[in-house]
Amino acid sequence: MQRLILMRHAEAEKRAASGHDRDRSLSDKGRADAAAMGRALAARGMKPDLAFVSPATRTHQTWDLLHDAFGDVQVREPEPLYNGSADTLRRHVEGAEDEAGCLMVVAHNPGVHVLAVEYLVESAASPSVLDRMSGGFPPGAAAIFIVDLAGRCTFEGFLQPRDLAGE
Repeated sequence: MQRLILMRHAEAEKRAASGHDRDRSLSDKGRADAAAMGRALAARGMKPDLAFVSPATRTHQTWDLLHDAFGDVQVREPEPLYNGSADTLRRHVEGAEDEAGCLMVVAHNPGVHVLAVEYLVESAASPSVLDRMSGGFPPGAAAIFIVDLAGRCTFEGFLQPRDLAGE
């Protein structure tokens, strides 16, 4: 793997009709943000060839809107990604190191945010990058990492829907 994209699902409705968190759908803003993020990532040459997507409704919907910009991508929906911890996400990422040039993980906070910060600390990212990431990981945001031959992740960028005004 040469690149890793960690993405939080886009903005979701507060409640699902079923009352189950797993069934929450994207809001109108979330749908627009997910589509815009897909276009922005693809325009920057960040097209995954493998995606791990949490089995929750909001992550599926986020992926469906992202996918429109990426074309053919192999998708897996590991059950443990639903509200998975940073350790769970890391195990899945490490397990796919030899399977993809660019891996995208679409999952939930706090797992996505904690794993992104862990990678930043491990790669001795600059204080300004750590400060930016410590400010939170909003819905629809993506942290992008370059992965070296030893599997170490180095920060490449952080993209949020609010960064895309005018794109």
